[in-house]
This record gives sequence, structure tokens and C-alpha cells, in this order.
Amino acid sequence: MTRKIAIVGPESCGKTSLARALARTLHAPWVPEFSRPWFAAQRRTSYSMDDILAIAHGQLALEQQLASEAEWLVCDTSVLVCIIWAQVRFGECPAELRALWRPADYQLHLLTAADLPWQPDPLRENPLDRDALLVRYQTALEQAQVPFALVAGRGEARCQQAVAALRQTGFDF
Repeated sequence: MTRKIAIVGPESCGKTSLARALARTLHAPWVPEFSRPWFAAQRRTSYSMDDILAIAHGQLALEQQLASEAEWLVCDTSVLVCIIWAQVRFGECPAELRALWRPADYQLHLLTAADLPWQPDPLRENPLDRDALLVRYQTALEQAQVPFALVAGRGEARCQQAVAALRQTGFDF
């Protein structure tokens, strides 16, 4: 069985950098963010709730595809990101989207702190409310009662914190 780690958090908080570094450390596949190539293929940046649902389904399919024979899988994002995105952008989250998030499928969620400088990107929308978004993620993880750890700092410090959190959760590699 593949053990999965989900990296979640506000925009521009180092999720991709952490996912890549942790995947290297674990010698594991890295599941990139499905939304980036999806938007590139759509050739647009406007979107609807149906688009967020399609992205969530695509993210899960990509996880399944890359998990085939891996011991560990490092996921740059999860459906939780889509849920919070829908809530913030549209003020609601449809039941279909909520049903896609299976937090217990991940052995650990790593929540990235909003302590890195904002990096502009055409797909990012929330430069001023990253702290409020962090609270949304933390609340969702607490309510789901799943193991998670907040990672902060820059560069290698984040990866070291992630590895320490894995070990504290009882995983060795």
C-alpha cells in the first residue's frame, strides 16, 4: 500500500518547493498540482465551480496514476485545497466536492505557514489573506482529526520539519 503525504496551505507558501524536496528525500514520486496544466490546456484563467470539481477529480486521478508501485507518494496539493478554494471564491462548497476529500487516505498532512514572501503568479488570487486561509486549513484538518504538522521557515528547514513530523507520526524510511 502506498503511503501518501498531502501538502496543503495558502497560496505562495512553498507547497511545491516542499513537495519536491520531500519527494527527493523519500525517493518517492511527487504528484504535481493538477490545476496548472489544466488551466494551461483551457487557455483561460476564469473558472466556475464545475472547473474546481474537474480539477479535484483530475488531482485524484493523478495521485492514483503515480501511486501504482510507490511506497510513498508526496502530493503537492489535495482536494482540501479545492474545497477551500471553492469556499473562498464562491462562498460555498458543493457536497460532491466535499465527498471527494478523504483525509484519512493521507498518513500525514503538512500545512505550510504563510511566512514566505508573496510571489505573483497569474493563477494566484489571495495575496492579502494568507493568514486567514491558513486558519481555514488548520480548522479543516483539526475537524477531520487527521495527523498534520505545520511547517515554517525557509528552504531545507521546511523539509527537515516535514521529515521530523513523519517520524513523530511513527513512520521511518
